[in-house]
Amino acid sequence: MYRLFTVLSLIGSLTSCSSGGPVGTPPAETISGAETEAQLIERAQAFHERVLTIDTHDDIPFNFATSEVDPGVSADRQVDLPKMREGGLDAAFFIVYVGQTSRTPENYAQAKVDAMTKFDAIHRMAEEMYPDQIEIAYTAADVSRIAASGKLVAAIGIENGYVIGKDLSLLETYHELGARYITLAHGGHNDIADSSGPRENLGDSETEHDGVSAFGEEVISEMNRLGIMVDVSHISKQAMLDAARLSVAPVIASHSSTRALADHPRNMDDEQLLALKETGGVIQMVALGAFVSEGAGQRRRAFAQLREEFGLEPVRRQPGRGRGDHPRDGADGLGAEKQMDFEKRFDSLDKQYPPVTVTDFVDHIDHAVNLIGIDHVGISSDFDGGGGVEGWNDASETFNVTLELVRRGYTEPQIAQLWSGNILRVWREMEAVSLSLQEL
Repeated sequence: MYRLFTVLSLIGSLTSCSSGGPVGTPPAETISGAETEAQLIERAQAFHERVLTIDTHDDIPFNFATSEVDPGVSADRQVDLPKMREGGLDAAFFIVYVGQTSRTPENYAQAKVDAMTKFDAIHRMAEEMYPDQIEIAYTAADVSRIAASGKLVAAIGIENGYVIGKDLSLLETYHELGARYITLAHGGHNDIADSSGPRENLGDSETEHDGVSAFGEEVISEMNRLGIMVDVSHISKQAMLDAARLSVAPVIASHSSTRALADHPRNMDDEQLLALKETGGVIQMVALGAFVSEGAGQRRRAFAQLREEFGLEPVRRQPGRGRGDHPRDGADGLGAEKQMDFEKRFDSLDKQYPPVTVTDFVDHIDHAVNLIGIDHVGISSDFDGGGGVEGWNDASETFNVTLELVRRGYTEPQIAQLWSGNILRVWREMEAVSLSLQEL
Protein backbone atom coordinates (compact mmCIF):
# COMPACT_ATOMS: atom_id res chain seq x y z
CA MET A 1 0.00 0.00 0.00
CA TYR A 2 2.74 2.45 0.98
CA ARG A 3 6.24 2.59 -0.39
CA LEU A 4 8.45 1.12 2.35
CA PHE A 5 12.02 1.92 3.19
CA THR A 6 14.46 -0.85 2.22
CA VAL A 7 14.68 -3.87 4.51
CA LEU A 8 18.29 -3.09 5.39
CA SER A 9 17.38 0.47 6.30
CA LEU A 10 14.51 -0.74 8.42
CA ILE A 11 16.80 -3.06 10.33
CA GLY A 12 19.31 -0.24 10.78
CA SER A 13 16.51 1.99 11.99
CA LEU A 14 15.41 -0.57 14.52
CA THR A 15 18.89 -1.01 15.95
CA SER A 16 19.47 2.76 16.11
CA CYS A 17 16.37 3.52 18.15
CA SER A 18 18.13 3.18 21.48
CA SER A 19 20.56 5.94 20.55
CA GLY A 20 17.71 8.13 19.30
CA GLY A 21 15.88 7.80 22.57
CA PRO A 22 12.25 6.70 22.19
CA VAL A 23 9.87 9.22 23.67
CA GLY A 24 6.71 7.17 23.91
CA THR A 25 6.28 3.85 25.66
CA PRO A 26 6.10 0.90 23.27
CA PRO A 27 3.41 -1.74 23.85
CA ALA A 28 4.39 -4.66 26.06
CA GLU A 29 4.52 -7.06 23.12
CA THR A 30 7.12 -4.83 21.40
CA ILE A 31 9.26 -4.71 24.53
CA SER A 32 9.12 -8.49 24.88
CA GLY A 33 10.06 -8.92 21.23
CA ALA A 34 6.85 -10.83 20.46
CA GLU A 35 5.72 -8.38 17.76
CA THR A 36 6.97 -9.49 14.36
CA GLU A 37 8.21 -7.13 11.69
CA ALA A 38 5.05 -7.68 9.68
CA GLN A 39 2.87 -6.93 12.71
CA LEU A 40 4.78 -3.73 13.47
CA ILE A 41 4.35 -2.54 9.88
CA GLU A 42 0.67 -3.44 9.98
CA ARG A 43 0.22 -1.48 13.20
CA ALA A 44 2.03 1.51 11.71
CA GLN A 45 -0.13 1.34 8.58
CA ALA A 46 -3.27 1.39 10.70
CA PHE A 47 -1.98 4.48 12.53
CA HIS A 48 -1.05 6.16 9.28
CA GLU A 49 -4.46 5.58 7.73
CA ARG A 50 -6.27 7.05 10.74
CA VAL A 51 -4.00 10.03 11.35
CA LEU A 52 -4.41 13.31 9.45
CA THR A 53 -1.04 14.09 7.85
CA ILE A 54 0.13 17.61 6.95
CA ASP A 55 3.41 18.61 5.33
CA THR A 56 3.92 22.33 5.94
CA HIS A 57 6.32 23.12 3.09
CA ASP A 58 6.20 22.15 -0.61
CA ASP A 59 7.72 24.50 -3.16
CA ILE A 60 6.22 25.08 -6.60
CA PRO A 61 7.69 26.54 -9.81
CA PHE A 62 6.24 29.52 -11.66
CA ASN A 63 4.72 27.24 -14.32
CA PHE A 64 2.95 25.07 -11.75
CA ALA A 65 -0.57 23.87 -12.61
CA THR A 66 0.01 24.13 -16.34
CA SER A 67 0.50 21.48 -19.01
CA GLU A 68 4.23 21.75 -18.28
CA VAL A 69 3.92 21.01 -14.54
CA ASP A 70 0.63 19.22 -14.05
CA PRO A 71 0.06 18.39 -10.34
CA GLY A 72 -2.43 15.70 -11.29
CA VAL A 73 0.15 13.67 -13.19
CA SER A 74 2.87 11.69 -11.46
CA ALA A 75 6.14 12.93 -12.90
CA ASP A 76 9.49 14.05 -11.48
CA ARG A 77 8.06 16.38 -8.84
CA GLN A 78 8.29 15.15 -5.27
CA VAL A 79 4.74 16.25 -4.48
CA ASP A 80 1.83 15.73 -6.83
CA LEU A 81 -1.69 14.45 -6.24
CA PRO A 82 -0.97 10.80 -7.17
CA LYS A 83 2.07 10.69 -4.85
CA MET A 84 0.09 12.28 -2.02
CA ARG A 85 -2.54 9.56 -2.41
CA GLU A 86 0.05 6.79 -2.64
CA GLY A 87 1.91 7.89 0.49
CA GLY A 88 -1.09 8.83 2.59
CA LEU A 89 -0.21 12.55 2.70
CA ASP A 90 -3.53 14.28 3.31
CA ALA A 91 -2.54 17.93 3.20
CA ALA A 92 0.32 20.15 2.08
CA PHE A 93 1.15 23.82 2.30
CA PHE A 94 1.95 24.86 -1.26
CA ILE A 95 4.45 27.69 -1.12
CA VAL A 96 4.44 31.13 -2.70
CA TYR A 97 8.21 31.64 -2.77
CA VAL A 98 9.91 34.67 -4.30
CA GLY A 99 13.67 35.03 -3.93
CA GLN A 100 15.32 38.10 -2.47
CA THR A 101 16.59 40.75 -4.87
CA SER A 102 17.74 44.34 -4.45
CA ARG A 103 15.15 46.49 -2.71
CA THR A 104 14.04 48.87 -5.42
CA PRO A 105 10.53 50.03 -6.39
CA GLU A 106 10.81 48.03 -9.61
CA ASN A 107 11.83 44.85 -7.79
CA TYR A 108 9.07 45.26 -5.19
CA ALA A 109 6.56 45.45 -8.04
CA GLN A 110 8.06 42.38 -9.70
CA ALA A 111 8.00 40.43 -6.43
CA LYS A 112 4.27 41.10 -6.15
CA VAL A 113 3.73 39.94 -9.74
CA ASP A 114 5.74 36.77 -9.05
CA ALA A 115 3.77 36.09 -5.87
CA MET A 116 0.46 36.48 -7.71
CA THR A 117 1.68 34.05 -10.38
CA LYS A 118 2.09 31.36 -7.73
CA PHE A 119 -1.16 32.20 -5.94
CA ASP A 120 -2.94 31.90 -9.29
CA ALA A 121 -1.31 28.53 -9.91
CA ILE A 122 -2.43 27.06 -6.58
CA HIS A 123 -5.99 28.31 -7.12
CA ARG A 124 -5.96 26.97 -10.68
CA MET A 125 -4.93 23.53 -9.42
CA ALA A 126 -7.72 23.39 -6.84
CA GLU A 127 -10.50 25.32 -8.54
CA GLU A 128 -10.10 24.62 -12.26
CA MET A 129 -7.95 21.56 -12.87
CA TYR A 130 -8.75 19.19 -9.99
CA PRO A 131 -11.64 20.55 -7.87
CA ASP A 132 -12.88 16.99 -7.34
CA GLN A 133 -9.53 15.93 -5.86
CA ILE A 134 -8.15 18.85 -3.84
CA GLU A 135 -9.50 21.95 -2.10
CA ILE A 136 -7.94 25.02 -0.53
CA ALA A 137 -8.24 25.37 3.24
CA TYR A 138 -8.71 28.89 4.61
CA THR A 139 -9.27 27.84 8.24
CA ALA A 140 -8.04 25.08 10.51
CA ALA A 141 -11.57 23.67 10.50
CA ASP A 142 -11.45 23.54 6.69
CA VAL A 143 -8.50 21.14 6.83
CA SER A 144 -10.42 18.53 8.82
CA ARG A 145 -13.61 19.05 6.82
CA ILE A 146 -11.93 18.69 3.44
CA ALA A 147 -9.93 15.63 4.50
CA ALA A 148 -13.09 14.01 5.87
CA SER A 149 -14.75 14.51 2.47
CA GLY A 150 -12.07 12.37 0.85
CA LYS A 151 -10.31 15.21 -0.93
CA LEU A 152 -6.70 16.24 -0.51
CA VAL A 153 -6.06 19.55 1.21
CA ALA A 154 -4.09 22.51 -0.12
CA ALA A 155 -3.03 25.23 2.26
CA ILE A 156 -0.90 28.23 1.27
CA GLY A 157 2.21 29.68 2.83
CA ILE A 158 4.39 32.57 1.69
CA GLU A 159 8.16 32.13 1.87
CA ASN A 160 9.84 35.55 2.13
CA GLY A 161 8.01 38.62 3.37
CA TYR A 162 9.82 40.49 0.61
CA VAL A 163 6.64 40.06 -1.48
CA ILE A 164 4.93 42.83 0.50
CA GLY A 165 7.76 45.27 -0.15
CA LYS A 166 6.91 48.20 2.12
CA ASP A 167 3.16 47.97 1.53
CA LEU A 168 1.36 46.62 4.62
CA SER A 169 -1.95 46.52 2.72
CA LEU A 170 -0.63 43.63 0.66
CA LEU A 171 -0.86 41.43 3.75
CA GLU A 172 -4.64 41.64 3.56
CA THR A 173 -4.58 40.91 -0.17
CA TYR A 174 -2.48 37.79 0.36
CA HIS A 175 -4.61 36.71 3.33
CA GLU A 176 -7.74 36.88 1.18
CA LEU A 177 -6.02 34.66 -1.37
CA GLY A 178 -5.38 32.05 1.32
CA ALA A 179 -1.95 32.78 2.78
CA ARG A 180 -1.90 31.45 6.32
CA TYR A 181 1.76 31.83 7.16
CA ILE A 182 4.57 34.11 6.02
CA THR A 183 8.27 33.38 6.45
CA LEU A 184 9.54 36.82 7.45
CA ALA A 185 12.74 36.64 5.37
CA HIS A 186 14.60 34.16 3.20
CA GLY A 187 18.15 34.17 1.83
CA GLY A 188 19.26 37.76 2.35
CA HIS A 189 18.00 40.52 4.62
CA ASN A 190 14.79 42.34 3.71
CA ASP A 191 12.88 45.30 5.15
CA ILE A 192 11.21 43.11 7.79
CA ALA A 193 14.03 41.14 9.37
CA ASP A 194 17.57 39.88 9.18
CA SER A 195 18.15 36.58 7.44
CA SER A 196 20.08 33.61 8.80
CA GLY A 197 21.88 33.69 5.44
CA PRO A 198 23.10 37.21 4.55
CA ARG A 199 23.76 37.65 0.83
CA GLU A 200 27.07 39.24 -0.06
CA ASN A 201 25.92 39.82 -3.63
CA LEU A 202 23.09 41.98 -2.26
CA GLY A 203 25.47 44.00 -0.12
CA ASP A 204 24.31 42.38 3.14
CA SER A 205 26.42 42.75 6.25
CA GLU A 206 26.11 40.18 9.02
CA THR A 207 23.16 42.12 10.43
CA GLU A 208 21.09 45.05 9.21
CA HIS A 209 18.31 45.48 11.76
CA ASP A 210 19.81 43.61 14.71
CA GLY A 211 16.81 41.30 14.41
CA VAL A 212 13.34 42.48 13.41
CA SER A 213 13.10 46.04 12.04
CA ALA A 214 10.64 48.72 13.16
CA PHE A 215 8.71 48.02 9.95
CA GLY A 216 8.89 44.32 10.79
CA GLU A 217 7.18 45.04 14.11
CA GLU A 218 4.29 46.58 12.16
CA VAL A 219 4.21 43.55 9.85
CA ILE A 220 3.99 41.10 12.76
CA SER A 221 1.26 43.16 14.40
CA GLU A 222 -0.77 43.21 11.18
CA MET A 223 -0.23 39.49 10.62
CA ASN A 224 -1.58 38.85 14.13
CA ARG A 225 -4.62 41.02 13.36
CA LEU A 226 -5.37 39.35 10.03
CA GLY A 227 -4.71 35.80 11.17
CA ILE A 228 -1.48 34.91 9.40
CA MET A 229 0.98 32.74 11.31
CA VAL A 230 4.42 34.26 11.84
CA ASP A 231 7.04 31.88 10.41
CA VAL A 232 10.53 32.17 11.88
CA SER A 233 12.35 29.73 9.60
CA HIS A 234 15.18 31.32 7.57
CA ILE A 235 15.57 34.40 9.79
CA SER A 236 18.52 35.17 12.07
CA LYS A 237 18.58 34.00 15.66
CA GLN A 238 17.99 37.49 17.02
CA ALA A 239 15.18 38.09 14.53
CA MET A 240 13.60 34.80 15.61
CA LEU A 241 13.81 35.75 19.29
CA ASP A 242 12.38 39.19 18.47
CA ALA A 243 9.49 37.67 16.51
CA ALA A 244 8.71 35.29 19.36
CA ARG A 245 8.60 38.25 21.74
CA LEU A 246 6.57 40.54 19.46
CA SER A 247 3.88 38.14 18.24
CA VAL A 248 0.82 37.82 20.46
CA ALA A 249 -0.06 34.58 18.64
CA PRO A 250 2.10 31.43 18.68
CA VAL A 251 4.87 31.45 16.08
CA ILE A 252 5.89 28.58 13.84
CA ALA A 253 9.08 27.42 12.19
CA SER A 254 7.59 25.97 9.01
CA HIS A 255 10.70 24.02 7.95
CA SER A 256 13.70 23.93 10.27
CA SER A 257 15.64 21.31 12.20
CA THR A 258 17.74 21.30 15.38
CA ARG A 259 21.18 22.84 15.63
CA ALA A 260 22.12 20.46 18.42
CA LEU A 261 22.23 17.62 15.87
CA ALA A 262 23.31 19.55 12.76
CA ASP A 263 25.13 22.85 13.21
CA HIS A 264 23.63 24.68 10.24
CA PRO A 265 22.63 28.39 10.28
CA ARG A 266 19.14 27.43 9.11
CA ASN A 267 18.55 25.23 12.14
CA MET A 268 17.41 26.31 15.61
CA ASP A 269 19.45 25.98 18.76
CA ASP A 270 17.98 24.99 22.10
CA GLU A 271 17.51 28.61 23.23
CA GLN A 272 15.40 29.26 20.15
CA LEU A 273 13.38 26.09 20.65
CA LEU A 274 12.60 27.09 24.22
CA ALA A 275 11.60 30.60 23.08
CA LEU A 276 9.30 29.09 20.46
CA LYS A 277 7.74 26.88 23.13
CA GLU A 278 7.06 29.94 25.30
CA THR A 279 4.86 31.36 22.53
CA GLY A 280 2.91 28.10 22.36
CA GLY A 281 4.30 27.57 18.87
CA VAL A 282 5.56 24.61 16.87
CA ILE A 283 8.72 23.74 14.93
CA GLN A 284 8.01 21.70 11.81
CA MET A 285 11.09 19.50 11.57
CA VAL A 286 12.40 19.49 7.99
CA ALA A 287 13.68 16.47 6.06
CA LEU A 288 16.34 18.32 4.08
CA GLY A 289 19.62 16.44 4.12
CA ALA A 290 21.96 19.36 4.85
CA PHE A 291 19.79 20.45 7.79
CA VAL A 292 19.51 16.89 9.12
CA SER A 293 23.18 15.89 8.98
CA GLU A 294 26.42 17.80 8.53
CA GLY A 295 27.61 14.77 6.57
CA ALA A 296 25.20 15.62 3.77
CA GLY A 297 27.42 18.47 2.64
CA GLN A 298 30.51 16.27 2.69
CA ARG A 299 28.68 13.68 0.59
CA ARG A 300 27.50 16.28 -1.92
CA ARG A 301 30.98 17.78 -2.29
CA ALA A 302 32.61 14.36 -2.68
CA PHE A 303 30.25 13.34 -5.49
CA ALA A 304 30.61 16.75 -7.14
CA GLN A 305 34.39 16.30 -7.21
CA LEU A 306 34.03 12.78 -8.61
CA ARG A 307 31.79 14.00 -11.41
CA GLU A 308 34.21 16.80 -12.22
CA GLU A 309 37.10 14.32 -12.44
CA PHE A 310 35.16 12.28 -15.00
CA GLY A 311 34.05 15.33 -16.97
CA LEU A 312 30.37 15.02 -16.05
CA GLU A 313 28.12 18.03 -15.63
CA PRO A 314 27.30 19.11 -12.04
CA VAL A 315 23.99 17.82 -10.73
CA ARG A 316 21.33 20.46 -10.39
CA ARG A 317 18.36 20.78 -8.11
CA GLN A 318 16.16 23.83 -8.39
CA PRO A 319 13.25 24.89 -6.14
CA GLY A 320 9.98 23.54 -7.45
CA ARG A 321 11.62 21.17 -9.94
CA GLY A 322 11.46 17.83 -8.21
CA ARG A 323 14.13 15.43 -7.08
CA GLY A 324 16.75 16.85 -9.43
CA ASP A 325 19.61 14.90 -10.95
CA HIS A 326 21.20 11.86 -9.34
CA PRO A 327 24.99 11.76 -8.83
CA ARG A 328 25.16 8.67 -11.06
CA ASP A 329 23.42 10.39 -13.98
CA GLY A 330 25.44 10.43 -17.20
CA ALA A 331 27.85 7.66 -16.23
CA ASP A 332 26.47 5.39 -18.97
CA GLY A 333 27.92 7.77 -21.55
CA LEU A 334 31.50 7.42 -20.32
CA GLY A 335 32.31 4.20 -22.11
CA ALA A 336 32.51 0.75 -20.52
CA GLU A 337 35.94 1.04 -18.88
CA LYS A 338 35.50 4.56 -17.51
CA GLN A 339 31.96 3.78 -16.37
CA MET A 340 33.23 0.77 -14.40
CA ASP A 341 35.87 2.96 -12.75
CA PHE A 342 33.28 5.65 -11.99
CA GLU A 343 30.86 3.14 -10.46
CA LYS A 344 33.61 1.64 -8.29
CA ARG A 345 34.63 5.08 -7.02
CA PHE A 346 30.99 6.01 -6.52
CA ASP A 347 30.30 2.92 -4.40
CA SER A 348 33.37 3.64 -2.29
CA LEU A 349 32.22 7.21 -1.62
CA ASP A 350 28.70 5.97 -0.93
CA LYS A 351 30.09 3.85 1.92
CA GLN A 352 32.41 6.59 3.19
CA TYR A 353 29.65 9.22 3.20
CA PRO A 354 26.39 7.35 3.77
CA PRO A 355 23.18 9.05 2.69
CA VAL A 356 21.00 10.89 5.19
CA THR A 357 18.00 8.74 6.08
CA VAL A 358 14.58 9.00 7.61
CA THR A 359 16.16 7.60 10.78
CA ASP A 360 18.49 10.60 11.00
CA PHE A 361 15.51 12.87 10.38
CA VAL A 362 13.47 11.42 13.24
CA ASP A 363 16.46 11.92 15.55
CA HIS A 364 15.71 15.66 15.23
CA ILE A 365 12.09 15.06 16.16
CA ASP A 366 13.24 13.13 19.22
CA HIS A 367 15.60 15.90 20.31
CA ALA A 368 12.94 18.61 20.05
CA VAL A 369 10.28 16.49 21.74
CA ASN A 370 12.61 15.70 24.62
CA LEU A 371 13.54 19.36 25.02
CA ILE A 372 10.28 21.26 24.49
CA GLY A 373 7.60 18.57 24.55
CA ILE A 374 5.41 16.72 22.07
CA ASP A 375 2.99 19.69 21.83
CA HIS A 376 5.51 21.85 19.99
CA VAL A 377 6.92 19.64 17.23
CA GLY A 378 5.65 18.85 13.74
CA ILE A 379 6.81 17.56 10.35
CA SER A 380 7.75 19.13 7.02
CA SER A 381 9.69 18.10 3.94
CA ASP A 382 10.74 21.14 1.86
CA PHE A 383 10.01 18.88 -1.10
CA ASP A 384 10.63 20.35 -4.53
CA GLY A 385 12.85 22.94 -2.86
CA GLY A 386 15.81 20.78 -1.86
CA GLY A 387 14.13 18.51 0.68
CA GLY A 388 14.21 14.76 0.85
CA VAL A 389 16.13 12.04 2.68
CA GLU A 390 16.51 8.36 1.93
CA GLY A 391 13.23 6.79 2.94
CA TRP A 392 11.24 10.02 2.54
CA ASN A 393 12.28 11.43 -0.79
CA ASP A 394 8.83 12.21 -2.13
CA ALA A 395 5.22 12.24 -0.95
CA SER A 396 4.69 8.61 -1.93
CA GLU A 397 7.10 7.57 0.87
CA THR A 398 5.34 9.52 3.62
CA PHE A 399 4.37 6.36 5.49
CA ASN A 400 8.03 5.67 6.29
CA VAL A 401 8.10 8.61 8.71
CA THR A 402 5.15 7.16 10.62
CA LEU A 403 6.81 3.75 10.59
CA GLU A 404 10.00 5.14 12.13
CA LEU A 405 7.98 6.96 14.79
CA VAL A 406 6.18 3.72 15.67
CA ARG A 407 9.53 1.94 15.94
CA ARG A 408 10.63 4.49 18.52
CA GLY A 409 7.58 3.95 20.66
CA TYR A 410 5.45 6.98 19.74
CA THR A 411 1.78 6.26 20.30
CA GLU A 412 -0.97 6.93 17.81
CA PRO A 413 -2.14 10.12 19.62
CA GLN A 414 1.46 11.39 19.70
CA ILE A 415 1.93 10.66 16.01
CA ALA A 416 -1.33 12.48 15.29
CA GLN A 417 0.04 15.51 17.13
CA LEU A 418 3.29 15.47 15.19
CA TRP A 419 1.63 15.08 11.80
CA SER A 420 -1.16 17.63 12.20
CA GLY A 421 -2.51 18.17 15.69
CA ASN A 422 0.09 20.71 16.76
CA ILE A 423 0.08 22.87 13.64
CA LEU A 424 -3.72 22.86 13.59
CA ARG A 425 -3.79 23.91 17.24
CA VAL A 426 -1.49 26.84 16.46
CA TRP A 427 -3.62 27.72 13.44
CA ARG A 428 -6.76 27.74 15.61
CA GLU A 429 -5.05 29.84 18.29
CA MET A 430 -3.93 32.28 15.61
CA GLU A 431 -7.53 32.54 14.41
CA ALA A 432 -8.71 33.24 17.96
CA VAL A 433 -6.08 35.96 18.43
CA SER A 434 -7.08 37.53 15.13
CA LEU A 435 -10.75 37.57 16.10
CA SER A 436 -10.01 39.17 19.45
CA LEU A 437 -7.80 41.87 17.88
CA GLN A 438 -10.40 42.70 15.25
CA GLU A 439 -13.04 43.11 17.94
CA LEU A 440 -11.01 45.78 19.76
